[in-house]
Amino acid sequence: MAKKGNRIQVILECTEHKASGLPGTSRYVTTKNKKNTPDRMELKKFNPIMKKMTIHKEIK
Repeated sequence: MAKKGNRIQVILECTEHKASGLPGTSRYVTTKNKKNTPDRMELKKFNPIMKKMTIHKEIK
């Protein structure tokens, strides 16, 4: 029988790229434990379009 877990899949989207108005998007898919981190996740990830590290926030 499969385990029921608190882990859910979330999408992280670049905030700087969204504000700049450049075409395209930088998104990452990851998982998080909803019980331990109920609020929205923020991670510093590489944006290949802007070619630098930027803050990516969780979107719905």
